[in-house]
Amino acid sequence: MIKPSSLGDVVHTLPAVACVKKRWPDARLTWLVNPEWAPLLHGNPDIDEVLEFPRKDFRGIAGILRFPRWASALRERVKPDLVLDFQGLFRSGYIARKAGGESWGTSDSREGARFFHDHVVPVPARSEPFHAVRRYLALVAALGCEIPQELAWRLPEGDLPAGLPADFIVIHPFSRGEGKSLTTAQTAAFCDALAPMPVVIAGRSAEAAPKAANVIDLLNRTALPELCTVLRRARFVVSVDSGPMHIAAAVNPRLLSIHTWSDPRKVGPFAPGAHVWKDGCVSQVADFPRGEPCGIEELPAWVAKQAK
Repeated sequence: MIKPSSLGDVVHTLPAVACVKKRWPDARLTWLVNPEWAPLLHGNPDIDEVLEFPRKDFRGIAGILRFPRWASALRERVKPDLVLDFQGLFRSGYIARKAGGESWGTSDSREGARFFHDHVVPVPARSEPFHAVRRYLALVAALGCEIPQELAWRLPEGDLPAGLPADFIVIHPFSRGEGKSLTTAQTAAFCDALAPMPVVIAGRSAEAAPKAANVIDLLNRTALPELCTVLRRARFVVSVDSGPMHIAAAVNPRLLSIHTWSDPRKVGPFAPGAHVWKDGCVSQVADFPRGEPCGIEELPAWVAKQAK
């Protein structure tokens, strides 16, 4: 399996890989992933080997020259019978071809990746409102894998950070995606509306968490397994569109995902019971785009009501 990044995309691929393992329980499954996301896969019973993709080694002209030799050496390292390119970009397609074995990808691959594949599975164009999880499931369904109604999201269980109370709400307010983050004032409004309930501010950002008596600042302080556990144990999770939001959707049905410009039908939480906010309306995923009017300034009160 080739799916180096990003965090949300790695999470989206987990159910498809579980289907592959169920289809071929005796097969050895190796997942090629960027080092920063590898901890998300360690201990997963569906994966026999996590192989880190040394992306930083291929930067610059010298790195570009090293890449073909690395891809060729991968054939001897892995010796695959079947290669599934879930990434669908030039580099992943090239790796799939050089690794040997039958190469499979999807019709929405970019940068010419589909020309490296022996088999191309048709899926809707990326402009269509078709969720990323369904794209990856379509790839393995074409291989004869059964797609269960209840998908498997095997995410690690880490230790809870010391000092967390038994009952708390998580807010993940910041994203690397441009225009997706909450402002500091908006984050503080959520914390104020939820007081005196403890509010954990989670994720990674150079921004500072609000200063309030009920705030527990875990920004830049949790490894991925710990973050999975914090999100799993939370009474309610509020998150902008980001990788941690997709982790939350996999482990906790009590979630609100805030979307500024992204389409929840394509990259929203893949959980019908979760809620999404977009364009001044809040609704369950299964009902989007129909929903009840709710301005961004009204969301803190809405969350406080839901979290009771």
